Amino acid sequence: MARLILKSPYIKSTGGAAGYLRYIATRERVEILPDDRPPTRKQEQLIAKLVKDFPDTKTLYEYESYQAKPTKAAASAFLTLALESNWDALHQSEQYMKYIATRPRAERLGSHGLFGDSDGVSLEKAMAELEQYTGNVWTHIISLKREDAARLGFDNAAAWRNLIRAHRNEIAAAMKIPPADFRWYAAFHDEGEHPHIHMMAWSATPGQAYLSKEGIRQIKSRLTNDIFRDEMLHLYEQKSESRDELVRQARRAMLELVQAMRDGLCDHPEAEQLMQELAAGLGTVKGKKSYGYLPKRLKGLVDEIVDQMERLPVVSQCYDQWLLLQGKVDGYYHDTPRERLPLSQEKEFRQIKNAVVREAERLRLGQITFEEQDMGQRDDPEQFPNAPYAYCTLREVIRNEELTLEERSGAVSELEKLAKGGDRYSQYLLGKLWRDGPLLIPDGANARYWFEQAARQGHPAAQYALAKLYLSADLEVHDTARGVDWLRTAAAGGNSWAMYRLGKELLKGETTKQDAAAAVEWFTRSAKGGNPYAQYLLGKLYLMGKEVPSDEEQAVLWLTRSAEQGNEYARYLLDHREEQRPPDVMLAVTRLLYHMSRIFQDNSLPKSRPGGIQIDRKRLRKLREKKIAQGHKPDDHEEQQPEMTM
Repeated sequence: MARLILKSPYIKSTGGAAGYLRYIATRERVEILPDDRPPTRKQEQLIAKLVKDFPDTKTLYEYESYQAKPTKAAASAFLTLALESNWDALHQSEQYMKYIATRPRAERLGSHGLFGDSDGVSLEKAMAELEQYTGNVWTHIISLKREDAARLGFDNAAAWRNLIRAHRNEIAAAMKIPPADFRWYAAFHDEGEHPHIHMMAWSATPGQAYLSKEGIRQIKSRLTNDIFRDEMLHLYEQKSESRDELVRQARRAMLELVQAMRDGLCDHPEAEQLMQELAAGLGTVKGKKSYGYLPKRLKGLVDEIVDQMERLPVVSQCYDQWLLLQGKVDGYYHDTPRERLPLSQEKEFRQIKNAVVREAERLRLGQITFEEQDMGQRDDPEQFPNAPYAYCTLREVIRNEELTLEERSGAVSELEKLAKGGDRYSQYLLGKLWRDGPLLIPDGANARYWFEQAARQGHPAAQYALAKLYLSADLEVHDTARGVDWLRTAAAGGNSWAMYRLGKELLKGETTKQDAAAAVEWFTRSAKGGNPYAQYLLGKLYLMGKEVPSDEEQAVLWLTRSAEQGNEYARYLLDHREEQRPPDVMLAVTRLLYHMSRIFQDNSLPKSRPGGIQIDRKRLRKLREKKIAQGHKPDDHEEQQPEMTM
């Protein structure tokens, strides 16, 4: 993997900064002869001493080359750069400096090769400035492999000069130096297998500069983004077909695992026991119940739950796939591969910890949950037995993705004419198009208008859709009171989905007064109408015996009817009802698996590093909606996962 090596030692005010400047500006190019003879005993001894005294020198490209092929020439290249990397500590060492003075030499490249903010740098003036300077001077050494430098155009001083000039303010910021006070000079050394530059940087105000590990990382990130810009675009935008296929295959495999996690039911007794312990522990916590506010003991318990979940094969495989994808980017920024940490310790997935806390808190409070992530748009029908022929014809055209955008958009225009003429079916479908797209850019206010037109004409599906819109998170149309009122209207009109949703609202007691008895009544009416989600929830209530008295016979009856319609959660509860494991705990762990799938889904593309283009998810969703509205199809691998409604 191509990468940039950055070393950033510094010279103290008494450490000979002016001498170092003269050295990098005027030192002769080292000629690396094609000599495969073994290194001399003196070279071996000096290398052994160097890596012992300065272990960090092992990260240099030259040391990798020497280790791979220990020759006299490779030893010379490593010793040269290793000694230069530690100038401040070594310039007074007779043994080390003797080697610098007597190493092989080649043709001089002119009087000096120094460059800086301006052209025509005076070496004598620069040295005089440093001789009077009392602060620390950092000596960055930035190196590439020969083949990378040649391929990317960084085998000449001009390219490096332009690069540093372009990023000088960013380097200054990383060193905590105001741009106006930033001073620097550099020289390019085109030698051996690893051409590099030596850059000296300091502040005009002594004592002002400070370079931390994070600052070094920022400098490296900025330069890497620029040097490898084209190759990074190949990775991110998948412009290279070979790399595109690798990324596509890896991500496809990951999304298959994510899908398995999302659809799976989790049978994990160890995690269930830990969740119960955490739920009990949360009862003693005052204030905000999130991972960062928990006492150390409970944080450890959360971590243990996450690591237990990682033991599930599908989670472990998904994590491995994510590491593979992320590694394609990390290799540009890090000299060593990303360590496979326990999932609980991987910062990219810290959201999982709060998901654990939320589920445990629901357990503690005894909150009923609604496992309906596979519901999709089953509650939004578009085909009606008595709908007029004109509506049915236009609906087929609008939904036919094989037709042109012009043809489908024309059908929407004709549908709007029917809607304005008072056709309630067309009004309902037009409301859905304004709500969901893709042929219209989603607009809550327009969706509300058309849903209401159809609802006032007694269209049950429109009444239910209007209720859902009012109860949604869209602030433009959100109105809980009207939402509940329209739910009651739709439920009274016989809409089983509205009955189910009204039962949910009454059971939760968040949008209206809590009334468990009324909720059960609506669930029962919906269940008798064949709604599998109402059947499942009613069976779960009878099984758990909290909101209603426990009734195993009724629980088995309704769970069986729901399972017969393909509800895996109902089948799961039926299969485990004899195991003396609390159903709510089992479901909590299953929901946790679902939450983990969503978090892995959100991380299914490699993360951009600082300096890259970043965009928040809300903005990305809006752009995607606009793209679809313009007639583009979503990417094959951009599946939208439904939310799990709680």
